[in-house]
Amino acid sequence: EKLIHFGAIPITLSDSSGHIYEDEGIDASKLSIIKQIKAERGARIGRYIMASTTAKYSDPENILEIPCDLLFPCCVGSNKIDADDVNMLADAGCMGVIEGGNMPSTPEACAIYKKRGMLYGPYKATMAAGSIVNGTEMEVNPIDSTDELDERLGESVDAVYDKITKTATEFNARGDLVAGTNIASFLKVANVMMAHGAV
Repeated sequence: EKLIHFGAIPITLSDSSGHIYEDEGIDASKLSIIKQIKAERGARIGRYIMASTTAKYSDPENILEIPCDLLFPCCVGSNKIDADDVNMLADAGCMGVIEGGNMPSTPEACAIYKKRGMLYGPYKATMAAGSIVNGTEMEVNPIDSTDELDERLGESVDAVYDKITKTATEFNARGDLVAGTNIASFLKVANVMMAHGAV
């Protein structure tokens, strides 16, 4: 939904049963149909092909074979994307991977992102948004608008990104979001431990 809001054209969506592929893209009306299908108890995404004359279901079998500009893996379970997958994506013109799930890439895949010059949003950084949303929702009054919540979330996510990039630069890893995330996280925990006299 956010990708569409920002002008991107999603072409695939998946669940544990398989994936759908819309060559011309998934717009707001198609997404609305998908959301209705998924809202039904136990419904699988494959049912969408009954509502679309253009969608393909699990064709090709490997969703990563579908050419894309950016990949947003939100899979359940870790290490679903390996080095061979990353090379295949890069060869097909994929410019980057922004992780929306918990550790979808193997350590080898992460190394290939860097080697191939791909943009990489590591899950440790991107999943911070979930915590921010939960905290922000608790602070926002019920009468506040969704736009206000989105604005506050955007500001918080921007602050996380700024902290990560500044930390990476400070520790001679400019542009490396993985290093910036790991170092910033470590420093935050270490500083709290020191403040409590645990170190």
